[in-house]
Amino acid sequence: MIGVLIVDDEAMSRELHRTYLERLDGFEVVAEAAGARTALAKIFDPNLRDRIQLILLDMTMPDGSGLDVLRQIRAKRLTTDVIPVSGVRDADTVRRVLSHGAVHYLVKPFTFAVFRERLEQYREYREKLDIAKDEPTQSDIDALIGALRPGGSAKPGEELPKGLSPDSLERVRAAIRERGALTAAEAAELVGMSRVTTRRYLEYLQSLGRVERVSRYGTGGRPISEYRWREI
Repeated sequence: MIGVLIVDDEAMSRELHRTYLERLDGFEVVAEAAGARTALAKIFDPNLRDRIQLILLDMTMPDGSGLDVLRQIRAKRLTTDVIPVSGVRDADTVRRVLSHGAVHYLVKPFTFAVFRERLEQYREYREKLDIAKDEPTQSDIDALIGALRPGGSAKPGEELPKGLSPDSLERVRAAIRERGALTAAEAAELVGMSRVTTRRYLEYLQSLGRVERVSRYGTGGRPISEYRWREI
């Protein structure tokens, strides 16, 4: 089991993250903290330190920032994995936390589907890391890095088609995974984009093998194209 410390000054956020984690296999909440100081006390507690493998870390708290917490963790040479979970999304903050070894960055608000995928990616990364060789090959290292990539993203070295953006792709991918199946019109309404643009993202996901297009019959017996999520 992967032991998780949830750090957030909002009780509702801590409860939401705990509930989400309880729905996933392989994770266990070992502690919670409502602020930066409490978080550091738990992280450095000899009775908890070895049980915490992952920290879900809020970036803005009344008694300190998540970035400060992350800096102090690294200053103590702890290699505990950290996933910032925050509404803060400015580029400078993202760069700083990634430079301090954050393995992901979850932007609030997010759906359970997005949370699940990020945590499942992390779990796969841990599993690959546990069985990695003492001297991993380039392909072993590529597999470790690849485990943390979103399932609907382009493959390493492959750029998105012109006109498509990673953020919009992620929104479409998360919407269809959460609902299971959607038409282009339904997906467009959920993500707030035009039907034509949304269809381009759906067709791209289809080319990656992440969705399949099937026909269903709507009002009046007319066939409608529906895109269904494929678990791989």
